[in-house]
Amino acid sequence: MKDDTLLIAGPCSAESREQVLATAEGLSRRKVDYFRAGIWKPRTQPGSFEGVGRTGLPWLKEVKETYGMKTCIEVADEVHVVEALKAGIDMLWIGARTSSNPFQVQRLADCLAGTDIPVAVKNPMNPDLALWSGAIERLARSGIQNLMAIHRGFAVYGQKFYRNAPLWQIPIDFRNAHPEIPLINDPSHICGRRDILAEVAQMAMDLAFDGLMIETHPDPDVAWTDAAQQLTPDALHALLDGLVIREEGADYDALDSLRQEINMVDDAIIELFARRMGISASIGEAKKQRGMTILQNKRWRDVLEKNLAKGREHGIDEGFLADVYRAVHQASIRIQKDTMKK
Repeated sequence: MKDDTLLIAGPCSAESREQVLATAEGLSRRKVDYFRAGIWKPRTQPGSFEGVGRTGLPWLKEVKETYGMKTCIEVADEVHVVEALKAGIDMLWIGARTSSNPFQVQRLADCLAGTDIPVAVKNPMNPDLALWSGAIERLARSGIQNLMAIHRGFAVYGQKFYRNAPLWQIPIDFRNAHPEIPLINDPSHICGRRDILAEVAQMAMDLAFDGLMIETHPDPDVAWTDAAQQLTPDALHALLDGLVIREEGADYDALDSLRQEINMVDDAIIELFARRMGISASIGEAKKQRGMTILQNKRWRDVLEKNLAKGREHGIDEGFLADVYRAVHQASIRIQKDTMKK
């Protein structure tokens, strides 16, 4: 990585003093701008581990004193902010669930007014550029001058390849709207698994992101939260050393990043096709039980007309789209036929 590429690394959750310090020890072999750890963890399901709370703040202070790393944590309410400032935390970030709520963002902005602590804002869960920009603007109006944005992907129903779809055009549009705000990529939350972290991190570098936030744990397989997406410190060093960093405007194949983006779109298309074909098999089973014919002509005409109309709205060639849907329909019929034979 370039010297000016911001690196934020550390465990998804602070679990114990020993785990936090072991992670910091492993990361200390290279320049880490901020050591991250989740102290308060907003979880989807009640009863899940929701963080050690203020108990973990002294562990981060020890990381700072022992290894000279600045520290950062997620805050979701005013109590978190007060506790973090009191403990000498160096940077705060607002998570995707919180940035989705303008009322809560405003409360945090009011609480932070008059401070000079850096604050990063993760994109909201849903792909809404205005909501992300609005969170940044609320903090700016409260006088927060050192702002950053973190791209951590978006919740898209049916998405299986990524934990959160990157939807690269949204952070690109964010950068165009806010060129003064450093843009950090969080491949851990985009990927949800280790094997594709390097690919997404490389894409972020090719798109001239300003830094990376990557979750790191001394023994990821036993992590209390998000075990599948965390790396050991050694694996993180290997990932970072393998990144190809290009200068903006340098003489290299300008199509490379676009081709990578097409690859990612193709991966998503395959995931959606697989899901569609699975549904077709279920439809075949339901038709078999009801004694229905496989081909439902009116339903097929309605689906084709509806999707051709949508395609026209997006400027997609109608002949191309009709060919695609006819091929998909034929595949669906074959799958239903095979299902009915069982």
